[in-house]
Amino acid sequence: MTVEEALALARALGVERGDAQTLLGHLTGQNRAWLVTHGDARVPGADAALRRLAAGEPLAHLTGWQPFHGLLLQVTPATLIPRPDTETLVDWALALLAPLAGRPRVVDLGTGSGAIALAIKAACPHADVVAVDFSADALAVARANGARLGLGVDWRHGSWFDPLAGERFNLVVSNPPYIAGDDPHLPALRHEPLTALTPGGDGLADLRTLIDAAPQHLRPGGWLLMEHGWDQALPVAQALTARGFADASLRRDIAGRARASGGRWPG
Repeated sequence: MTVEEALALARALGVERGDAQTLLGHLTGQNRAWLVTHGDARVPGADAALRRLAAGEPLAHLTGWQPFHGLLLQVTPATLIPRPDTETLVDWALALLAPLAGRPRVVDLGTGSGAIALAIKAACPHADVVAVDFSADALAVARANGARLGLGVDWRHGSWFDPLAGERFNLVVSNPPYIAGDDPHLPALRHEPLTALTPGGDGLADLRTLIDAAPQHLRPGGWLLMEHGWDQALPVAQALTARGFADASLRRDIAGRARASGGRWPG
């Protein structure tokens, strides 16, 4: 199949042209400009790959890569695919770290591909960044991303705060599973690890776990920041206040939806 034939097939399958070009660029090892000027070039595997994309397999899994906050990250079916909306959480974290002197300590809980931890370390090199995940497979992907990018993150294997006994941080960040167990969008996310998407029930269980346990691991004045669903801001804010956090705050994503909430531990 040629480039032109592959793009025609993509149109017929309902695949967006930009996604099709990204996939064809991956298969040929060429950029979009080359594809435009080499319409008669053969693209091995294009037919099968485009049909997999049209059937719902994520583009990031087909290429093995996903951009995030200026970094290019390897992703696999063992990890959640980093979304642009999560950059809201990173930007908030960096704003809180900016005025801190010395070497502030940060931990990313449920790191997956390492996206949040690596983005923070890249933008704030003087921070000591720790990242935790209970999935050994996901942690291997994150560690490989860190090594390839030359970013020094302390990777820990375990569930939430379990590998952090006695340690305290200036900032705890997390994009935990928060989708409700009966959410109708879950089937469309079937190619990603279910445990990284939902804790079941109303989706709030892991958010509540983080809020309850974080004070034992925060320095006085330290912050807990968490991503959550657009309709979960109120119960998260209520849980933060009830636990004793001050300055409960909200950040919105690029579409204006409630995306991340956090609070400061007074100590």
